[in-house]
Amino acid sequence: MKTSEYIEDKINKLPKGYVFTYIDFMNEVAKREAVIKHLNRMATSGKIYKLSKGKYYKPQETVFGTLLPDQNQIVKDLLEEDGKLVGYITGYSVYNSLGLTTQVSNTIQIGKREIRPSFKRGRFRISFIKQKNTINKENIPLLQLLDAMRYVKKIPDSNIAKSCIRFMVLLRELNSSEQRKIIKLAFKYSPATRALLGALLREIDCKAETEIRDLQDTLNPITVYNLGISEKVLSNAKYWNIK
Repeated sequence: MKTSEYIEDKINKLPKGYVFTYIDFMNEVAKREAVIKHLNRMATSGKIYKLSKGKYYKPQETVFGTLLPDQNQIVKDLLEEDGKLVGYITGYSVYNSLGLTTQVSNTIQIGKREIRPSFKRGRFRISFIKQKNTINKENIPLLQLLDAMRYVKKIPDSNIAKSCIRFMVLLRELNSSEQRKIIKLAFKYSPATRALLGALLREIDCKAETEIRDLQDTLNPITVYNLGISEKVLSNAKYWNIK
């Protein structure tokens, strides 16, 4: 089978929206230049689309036009290394999925232990935040929620009161084990994040009494957290030095 036939046959078998590079074809094709040349030729003809330099995707056409790949596809090389999970998507797109905002952003934010400067990938800006906790599938939804609390002032098209009300809904949806787990993960977040989580858990009458007390014990009793939250929203805010 010729190089061009092999490449096109393999692409035909890929799901729509799948992001790939020339490396995906190197097991069967020895010449890197030949693969790149044919991929670029296919991109020029419109059979595949170019996401950014060296990255392509199989387009999915709808009545509204061509869909962009899923964000997990766009940054999948930044989320896994040698089959191990090393990062997760957080930030604006997650705020939207959590019901904290209706805005959609071209920024894809990734939580990782090792961070790097932000950069552009096609129409998207990729940025990073440091995550000190272990990153695994079980932790990620809780880390995403903690990230939203950490950056609560930066959630677009929202305000602190609306965000806190939504946080309480999301925290109530966690089972008791998950509530204890999110407290444990919060120990590696900022004091303001820990204080906000503690106040929110108290507000929803979380039964993890020991863990919440331990969380409060990590806070400096004379530090005030200026988050702009009314006691009408968080009745116990003053007990966590939140204003």
